[in-house]
Amino acid sequence: MSKDYVIGIDLGGTKIYTAVVDLEGNIISEETVATNAAEGEQAVLNRILGTVETVLKNVDISNVKAIGIGSPGPLDVKNGIIVNSANLPFKNFNIVQPLKEKYKLPTFLDNDANVATLGEFMFGAGKGTENMVFVTASTGIGGGAVLNGKLYRGNTANALEIGHMTVMVDGPRCGCGNAGCAEALGSGTAIMKRGRDAASSNANTTLKNYSEVTSKEVFEEAAKGDRVSKEIVNTALSYLGIAVANIVNIFDPEKVVVGGGVTNAGQIVFDKIQEEVDNRCLKAISENCVIEKAVLGGKAGVLGAAALAIMEIK
Repeated sequence: MSKDYVIGIDLGGTKIYTAVVDLEGNIISEETVATNAAEGEQAVLNRILGTVETVLKNVDISNVKAIGIGSPGPLDVKNGIIVNSANLPFKNFNIVQPLKEKYKLPTFLDNDANVATLGEFMFGAGKGTENMVFVTASTGIGGGAVLNGKLYRGNTANALEIGHMTVMVDGPRCGCGNAGCAEALGSGTAIMKRGRDAASSNANTTLKNYSEVTSKEVFEEAAKGDRVSKEIVNTALSYLGIAVANIVNIFDPEKVVVGGGVTNAGQIVFDKIQEEVDNRCLKAISENCVIEKAVLGGKAGVLGAAALAIMEIK
């Protein structure tokens, strides 16, 4: 019996990662190339098509059932259009059409957060759940949700903008323009900003030993016992935990899967999130919700794009 496959395309500002994936989430063949966004729309599209050609070399295309693409937004998912994206050259560009035309396969597009959510749900930490929320905390804070076994997109396909939930009235200004967003208080960028402020102030902190402070140094110095770094980390993770607790109260999920660069700091992140969830959620809800680390790492995008294709054709 011949095996069925899908193609997943993880389109990012720096690289394009394409793979042929079987329906159990095993990568059969893969290709990564630099995006070279500065070269413009057509050049990037040609690079995407090139990666598809490469990964199809060892696979019979008649066994490939669909193509999924994950891309930074904003997108018009229904029509397969990348509206615009800070790190990509596409402006109101239909990315689905050229692939559909060339390969005569159903082709689907979704934003990178939704796609990563689907990847963890189908093949990762959320496997076996019906209701799962994915939270990613790195430069920003984002996420997605699978409710009753289906991806929840919302009215404008922008649901789960977790980073732009207000967690502090009159808090610091966020990049989105609002004040007191979770992203402005609990992201890796927020930790870096507070670290830099502390290093350039009169505070007594070992962060002054670095020529450049990022969130990594703040976590490292906190782990070594620097009081100022510990306060920064503790406060930021509290706000991240508050955002997660709000989500848990709203959606009552079986599992919250947390990914992104901030989780590299280890158990401290999960302990703090759990503490806030325990303190702030209704007991009946929090006692039945598990908070777990995402497991797909750098493959979340490409496996998520494959999961999108599988879910759409099921």
